[in-house]
Amino acid sequence: MVSVSDQSVVLEYPILIGDIGGTNARFAIIVDAYADTREFPTIQTADFATIDEAIQSVLDQTNIIPRSALLAVAAVIEGDEIEMTNNKWVVRPREMMENLNIADIIVLNDFEAQALAVVALGEENLERIGGGVAATTGSRVVLGPGTGLGVSALLHSRRAWIPVPGEGGHIDLGPRNDREIEVFRHVEKIEGRISAEQILCGRGIVNLYRAVAMADGKTPAFTQPEEITQAGLDRSDETAAETLDMFVTFLGRVAGDLALIFMSHGGVYLAGGIAQRILPALTDGRLRAAFEDKAPHSHVMRELPIFVITHPRAALAGLAAFARTPARFGVNTTGRRWKHV
Repeated sequence: MVSVSDQSVVLEYPILIGDIGGTNARFAIIVDAYADTREFPTIQTADFATIDEAIQSVLDQTNIIPRSALLAVAAVIEGDEIEMTNNKWVVRPREMMENLNIADIIVLNDFEAQALAVVALGEENLERIGGGVAATTGSRVVLGPGTGLGVSALLHSRRAWIPVPGEGGHIDLGPRNDREIEVFRHVEKIEGRISAEQILCGRGIVNLYRAVAMADGKTPAFTQPEEITQAGLDRSDETAAETLDMFVTFLGRVAGDLALIFMSHGGVYLAGGIAQRILPALTDGRLRAAFEDKAPHSHVMRELPIFVITHPRAALAGLAAFARTPARFGVNTTGRRWKHV
């Protein structure tokens, strides 16, 4: 049992695939190259002490025994103990191989899987928000506010799509006008700084909502992100409405910054349940305006399309595409693959 560093990715069927975030974990099995992907009900990470127990609960629902596993986790993939960013699980592939009798395990970052999904999904799973025509092999950026703020990119080179993972959700975020300065005084900081993830995720919506309320001397009425976004969408609460407007503006700015970094002529893709839930707010012009407000390059930004990924399990679709046709993707497995030899 060794860590594998070669780049020849051929996984033996059946293959277990999994998208594991801070709150939810989604699994599926690919029996062979021709079979449809069999998906299982979403599970809550808080319901299981370890990822191995969660996977075993999935395998108990079928008589199929996987030989390989391709897992995408919300974490930095380093070493034999991978600590999840926003939940208590620690992924230990060597132990997993023994506990679950899986011979070959690859672990990727969860937003690498979202990046893979961008080329695996059809137009029916994408809601376009302005911009020009996406370049067929143009660079692409994926970001998604969820339990945290995931960020990745997808580059095309040598006839393959190469996902670029990172921790872009932790870049600095700051105010640009007097009202935002007033609100930012009340945003919760981490070690003296406000990162994008402090605002652009589920708990970030709550942080921002509280800050808006405090700036106005009001008592917050809501404690859950779903309550705030719903009240913001139907405009039934003034504080929630302003919070949602600011959230969309900040999301547009961060998306625009990332689009400039990668010059994403292939588009910017918003992933995750929050983007799907607040779609009406994303299409009202505020997101696009903030995205394009990047002088002296606003004329370039106007041509870059934004898409909301509407597929409910996009990451699994991306993992399945990689598992079936690995040569289509330039995925680096060095230090991220464990295999019995």
